[in-house]
Amino acid sequence: MVGANRLENANPLIYQRTGERQLTAQEEDEDVADKIDDREIFDLIRSINDPEHPLTLEELNVVEQVRVKVNDDESVVSVEFTPTIPHCSMATLIGLSIKVKLLRSLPERFKVDVHITPGTHVSELAVNKQLADKERVAAALENSHLLEVVNQCLAVKTS
Repeated sequence: MVGANRLENANPLIYQRTGERQLTAQEEDEDVADKIDDREIFDLIRSINDPEHPLTLEELNVVEQVRVKVNDDESVVSVEFTPTIPHCSMATLIGLSIKVKLLRSLPERFKVDVHITPGTHVSELAVNKQLADKERVAAALENSHLLEVVNQCLAVKTS
């Protein structure tokens, strides 16, 4: 939040959530190895809570399935996210939350790249540099207050 209780984007657009993915019998079979795909990654990050609003990143259109790319054979996941406003001060926190969710959820073999959709934020290059720097990410997660905020973003909300 900016100031004592003033929101940066007090009136964000709210988007319709996509439906839940129907799992096939093969996907549910634990004995069959299935590749991780774009939709599976999107399903992991869609319900991350926005740090400023009582909405998910999907509801704010910050994350979209079309901006998720997975190459399971090369163990690479790439996620672009779009802040709701070009000067969003929460962009680094949002990116960090996405990165932490994926690092906690995926096998260690995956390289996770999280970055801002090109042209959608005034500090895009600086934020992307922070999110790409493993040491900065690790240092950020050693900060107990910041880790608590990230964990709040990742907490599952009960309806």
